[in-house]
Amino acid sequence: MSDYMFDHVHLMSPDPLKTAEFYQKMFGAKLVRSRDMGNGRLLVNLNLDGVTILISKATDERQFGLVHFGIRTSNLEEAVSELNAKNVKFTREITAIDPQTKISFLQAPENVSIELQEGSV
Repeated sequence: MSDYMFDHVHLMSPDPLKTAEFYQKMFGAKLVRSRDMGNGRLLVNLNLDGVTILISKATDERQFGLVHFGIRTSNLEEAVSELNAKNVKFTREITAIDPQTKISFLQAPENVSIELQEGSV
């Protein structure tokens, strides 16, 4: 059976740096990095006592708040195969986002989106 670990929470914001500042000031989160993802999209990566919080610039004002949470696995293909056998609904097939990272998305009850990933975001 595949191994699974909690990886991150992903938020959308009209101003990722301002949102990150809130988590820094209120809870002591540390800025890990901020990177331009192209097309005016900014991704801020925070660490809050070992928990990764990713904050992206929203492109649609209806997308504010929690987008998904991420679960990491060491073998994404195997995990997807096992979950497909259990009739899990995938909303995004396996996609390489860089040479070291692959992701896929599945839908949990109550339309909760889970990013299943191999590698680190």
